[in-house]
Amino acid sequence: MATKPAKKSAAPKNPLKRDDNERLLTGWGRTAPSMAHVVKPGSIDELRDLVAKAGERGILARGLGRSYGDAAQAGGGTVLDMSAFDSIDLDTVHGTVTAGSGVSIDSLLKTLVPAGYFVPVTPGTRMVTVGGAIAADVHGKNHHVEGSFGSHVHALDLVTGHGRVEDLAPTRKAEHFWATIGGMGLTGVVTKATFDLIPITSSLISVNTVRCPDLDSVMASMVENDDTYRYSVAWIDSVSPSGRGVITRGDHAPSAQLDAQQALDPLAYEPKVVATAPPFIPSGLLNKFTVRAFNEAWFRKAPKSRQGELQPIGEFFHPLDGVQEWNRVYGPGGFIQYQFVVPDSAGYLIDYALKRLREVGAPSFLTVLKRFGAANPAPLSFPQPGWTLAADVPARVDGLGAVLDEIDGLVAASGGRLYFAKDSRQSPEMVAQTYPRLAEWQGVRDEMDPRGIFTSDLARRLSL
Repeated sequence: MATKPAKKSAAPKNPLKRDDNERLLTGWGRTAPSMAHVVKPGSIDELRDLVAKAGERGILARGLGRSYGDAAQAGGGTVLDMSAFDSIDLDTVHGTVTAGSGVSIDSLLKTLVPAGYFVPVTPGTRMVTVGGAIAADVHGKNHHVEGSFGSHVHALDLVTGHGRVEDLAPTRKAEHFWATIGGMGLTGVVTKATFDLIPITSSLISVNTVRCPDLDSVMASMVENDDTYRYSVAWIDSVSPSGRGVITRGDHAPSAQLDAQQALDPLAYEPKVVATAPPFIPSGLLNKFTVRAFNEAWFRKAPKSRQGELQPIGEFFHPLDGVQEWNRVYGPGGFIQYQFVVPDSAGYLIDYALKRLREVGAPSFLTVLKRFGAANPAPLSFPQPGWTLAADVPARVDGLGAVLDEIDGLVAASGGRLYFAKDSRQSPEMVAQTYPRLAEWQGVRDEMDPRGIFTSDLARRLSL
């Protein structure tokens, strides 16, 4: 008698996964994963229904997961994948665009640049959604002259905790509008927004580069010259006691500056990915010796002075996007991006912070210094006039926590603050001290979300 073939055993299930929608989420720093129920609403009605049915662990919108810490996670709750909200409506008469909250800056640029436009503000990665740019009120290399992303938003649609769609603008329900700008997704779910664009005649950036022998000369040059440039940033050699650096400044190149070959297609835009980080990198690979070698090479490759070099948008604004999943280079322990802003009167803290990170042996090959201009009216927006320093460091460095706590205290005492979109370890006390309008924001947020359903791991950790 023929025997039945043995049944194939089912593949083992992930014990942490309760159903196909359960996902372990983490920020770009890969330091604090949590499990959530991920749902992709396909319409406003579906979104409103999900908000109405939100459970006690809450609900939160998530973009592309480029917040470095736990801002786009809601352990035990519902996380909304907003990628279906992907419309792009370019208005060439008014020089604006209305884009769905799930549209990435990457997608926007692929549409806008060939049409002769650029986004008003871009952070250091184009893998950020419109909703994320609003929630974090992202800043870029032009903050010192043009402010942050929220300063360029004319209007936005938001599903609040009441389940209603509110049409918000700086002149229409202004309190709700500014509570949403920089509000880290805790006032509701943005579905679309209208914002200004920068007209351009080429897709290239005219870049001036200067190499400075120490931190003092970097900072002096930035103060003296930055108002004459739309974009400005300095890379700092965090390993060198001198704090030497390379300043790059620029603006969109006019088509008249292009050579004959470039002029054939002046608005060509084809960002390239040149490599992918391997899936596993030993945690000890990134250390003070390898970072010192990298920083030395990076400093030496920059010219002492160069004027008018034409660079593609990706090379100037988003160099790390050329390496997919570059966050893996810090190994399985993940990394912290520590970013603070201090007023001009506390500029000395830039040198002190770099010194303390060197002393604890925290290697950073990505250390960036920028100038901030005027703040906007958003209570939780990070930028304020002064200096901002951002340094990537491996999370598993002995003594790092104590050093960062020390710097936190000095930043707070000076009138500065830390950036929610980068944070993974500051305390509720630090937030209460450094965001003086927190209680005001919480009052407006409670009006918009009386059930308290919009929450995140960051919001719980910091008692927002």
